[in-house]
Parts: sequence; structure tokens; C-alpha cells
Amino acid sequence: MEKVCILGAGSWGSALGLVLAKKGYEVSIWTLSQEQADKINKTKENIDYLPGVLFPNNITLTTSLEEAVLDSKIIVLAVPSQAIRSVSSSLKPFVKDEQIVVDVAKGLERGTGLRLSEVVAEELPNNPYVTLSGPSHAEEVARDIPTTVVVASENLEVAQIVQDMFMTPKFRVYTNPDIVGVELGGALKNIIAFGAGICDGLGYGDNAKAALMTRGIREIGRLGVKMGANLSTFSGLSGIGDLIVTCTSMHSRNRRAGILIGQGKSLEETLAEVKMVVEGITATEVAYDVSKKLGIDMPITSAIYSVLHEGANPNEVVADLMMRNKTHEIEEVVEDKLGF
Repeated sequence: MEKVCILGAGSWGSALGLVLAKKGYEVSIWTLSQEQADKINKTKENIDYLPGVLFPNNITLTTSLEEAVLDSKIIVLAVPSQAIRSVSSSLKPFVKDEQIVVDVAKGLERGTGLRLSEVVAEELPNNPYVTLSGPSHAEEVARDIPTTVVVASENLEVAQIVQDMFMTPKFRVYTNPDIVGVELGGALKNIIAFGAGICDGLGYGDNAKAALMTRGIREIGRLGVKMGANLSTFSGLSGIGDLIVTCTSMHSRNRRAGILIGQGKSLEETLAEVKMVVEGITATEVAYDVSKKLGIDMPITSAIYSVLHEGANPNEVVADLMMRNKTHEIEEVVEDKLGF
């Protein structure tokens, strides 16, 4: 069997390990916790993240990074976005240039505003890189519920290798050369999902959520195009697709966290209750800073930032959003029709 390694034994890393193991790959999943490794190797179940899903015998857990990486065709980065640099750096003594790095984390690096492909390129400049994104809750992927995702790379041949490795009758993989757009769609939708949760927590209805999602993808697109993405990508799986699933599902930790904030919980209380990394919180902070530097108007992101980091009242923030200066819905349409 060909070997692959997955760095990170959370829900998403485990679910992708199951996809690959069912295709016959030998899967080595790396974790920092010896207790977690021993428990999963013994019980064949990641009960903390995917209870009720049994691991086949060709998935093994290890705490040795060298052992996990050795002879692996691909190295899947399934750790939180803010750990991507440190984990990538730790790979340097063990990784070979021909090994493909597949990032499945979604976020922007705090402090630098870099996309994760840029972070990995600084640490592992000689390795081909692919990002995998799209509407894909781990809880459903692990149970073979039909799912579609997209892989993006500057090298189409490498993207197609990863596409072939992951493709199954229940896990369909598309390719997209717009790595900037795919990464930004996956990172920024978490902000809007957090806002959708706040709306739910406040007791608002479907109208409010639909408005939030629609205007949210518009501001994601504005920032994305400024950063070099193709606007069409945000109409695809890593844009509107991921936005829909993350804003509407209780599998979404970003939405769940937003609900708690909308109900009046503090950020500390919210994180203690969710018990997992909520990428939208850091993404809001980084996107807010980047939008200010680039001069991009992102009113929803700014509003969520004010709730998370400035103590603003969510109800008052919504009122402010609703009463912003009137404007056109889609400026490009107005420019085309009126010849501006």
C-alpha cells in the first residue's frame, strides 16, 4: 500500500484519513498526544471528535513526526491555521522535495496576514503545495455522506494527483487554479458564519441570515479580488458553497460560537463551551486589519470585529449595519447600465 500521512488528529484530519484508508492507502496520523494515539490505536475510534466511527486497521496514530512523514506520498496539514507555520517548520528535517503538501486548514496568519500557502512556501519552499477546501463537515465525510470539495495549486499536474488520490463515489474532488480565491473563500466564510450564529443567538429569522450571507460573499469577493483572486471562484465550492454549509449547520463550530455570543455569553465562556478552535475569531481580526491596510470596505467583518474585540452590543451593531448610507447593491451593474 502507498503511504500518506496526516498531521493532526482532530475531526477533519481523521475524516480525511478515513477517505484515504478506504481507498487502500496506509494512513499515518500524527498527534502531539501520546494518550490520544494510544487510545485510538487500541479502540479504533476517535471518540472525542468522531464518536461512533470505527477506524480500519490501515490507520495508525503516532506521536513521531519523522515516522509519520517517512515514505509518505502526501503530507496533509490538518492542524489549526495558526499552527501551520510551526508544524511546517518542524517538518524540515524529515520532508523530501517530492512530497506533496496538502493543506486543509482554513485561515490567515495572525500578525502577517499571509495566506496559508504563503506561510508554507516560506517554511517548505521546495515542496509542491495543494489546498483542499469546500463545503465539507468532517462528521458527514466520516460517515460517507456525499460531499464535494475543490483542490487548488499553482501546478495543475500536482492538483490532479491529489484529486485522484481523494476521489471516491462519495467524495467528489474538483480542481481550480485560483489558489488565492480558494484559500480566501475558505478562510473568510468563517467570519460570516460567526455572524450568522450571532443572528441566530439574537433570535433573528431567515431574512436576516439570507441578507448576511449574500452581502457577506460580496465583501469576501471585494477583498479577494484586491488580493489577486478571480471573482468567479467565490461562486464555487470554496466560496458560496462553503459559506452556505458553515452558516446553516450546527456542525459548524463558528456558527455555534456565534450563537453563544448572540445569547450574551462572553468570548471566554463561548470558547470554553465549544471546546474546539473557532477559526472565525482569528480570521475576523486578521481580515479586519488587512481590509484597513488595503482600503477595502467590509462592513460585516468590521461589525463582528467590534463585537468580539471592542465590546459592542450585537443588537446595536445590527441596527448600525441596517442604517448605513444607502448604496447600490452591485456597483458593477450600475456602472455597466449607466455608463459610469
